[in-house]
Amino acid sequence: MRAPSGLLGPRGPLPLALLCLLAAARGSLAEGQPSVSPLTSLPIEEERITKYSNLSLESHNIPPTVSPLTSLPIEEERITKYSNLSLESHNIPPTASPLTSLPIRGEMMTKYSNLSLESHNISLTEHSNVPVEKNITLERPSNIELTCQITISRGVNSVNVTWKKGDELLENYLTNATGCILYAQYMFTIINSKQMGSYSCFFGGEKEQRGTFNFKVPEIHGKNKPLITYVGDSTVLMCKCQHCSPLHWTWYHSNGSVQVPIDVQMSEKYAINRTNANETRLKIMQLTEDNQGSYWCHAVFQLGESEERVQLVVLSYLVPLKPFLGIVVEVAILVAVILLCETYTQKKKKHIDDGKEFEQVEQLKSDDTNGVENNAPRHRKNESVSQ
Repeated sequence: MRAPSGLLGPRGPLPLALLCLLAAARGSLAEGQPSVSPLTSLPIEEERITKYSNLSLESHNIPPTVSPLTSLPIEEERITKYSNLSLESHNIPPTASPLTSLPIRGEMMTKYSNLSLESHNISLTEHSNVPVEKNITLERPSNIELTCQITISRGVNSVNVTWKKGDELLENYLTNATGCILYAQYMFTIINSKQMGSYSCFFGGEKEQRGTFNFKVPEIHGKNKPLITYVGDSTVLMCKCQHCSPLHWTWYHSNGSVQVPIDVQMSEKYAINRTNANETRLKIMQLTEDNQGSYWCHAVFQLGESEERVQLVVLSYLVPLKPFLGIVVEVAILVAVILLCETYTQKKKKHIDDGKEFEQVEQLKSDDTNGVENNAPRHRKNESVSQ
């Protein structure tokens, strides 16, 4: 019996077992079912494993009825491909409050978990006539949680809630209702000066209500009234920050519109005392009138800058004498006026007396003349009588 052509081996007919194996393999290939696992038979999988052997896998769990990590071939491929990476898992509890269940909240808290949390609230009513504002002083980067609540007598579903930073519309805020109280919450992280400013919540309805949170760096406090000193003396200007510690202090002098930094290393006239972190002292020696003007203390914080003005007035020693000299001059003028008046009065009185005396002399002369004239007829009469 001859074996069929094409089935002969190099040394004779093939064994019957080998023929059966070939027939089974042909049938399996005809049905499109490989007889070996694709994870171990495909060369491309070995190539990928070799290429990315230095990476590890990041996996996110979603609990199904069958674990994808053990039943699907692609999960085994990923685990092998990224075996050197750490596993990070994020779970969202289905019964959690809507104010804490968004993934962005967990991501933010994880990223800035080393920062402190600042929580601030504003309460509104639907009949408020004036917007409510709250000023918040922030010195360093922090996680911020802002909550606005409003009491609504009608249904809370008719109220539209929005958040804005200035005029910019914000997203990813949260809302929740408990009875007739509607809550709106916005959580974010302030890490630089650009994120400072005003954040407002708006409740739209028949009458829009607004609550505003104003974020600013700490204020610097100096002397409110001008500091007055004299030429040749020394003085100390001070600025202080309550319950804060600026990163850096700088002093400026302005005798007009231009501020000039004060460099203590370039001039022996100035000295800056940095004993306490929350205050600064500028000492000015051998004052002249050119040193007067406005001095600015400038504080730098992680989230912005703040400054305060101190006014310095330098006077000469003649200045206190000016009022006294003015009084002396006024007294001298008054005395001179009085003397002039007295002199004029005396002269006028003297002229009056002289006039009266002249009139009396003239009167006496006229009387004497009249007496002589009256005596002459008497003598004549007497002479005639005697004859």
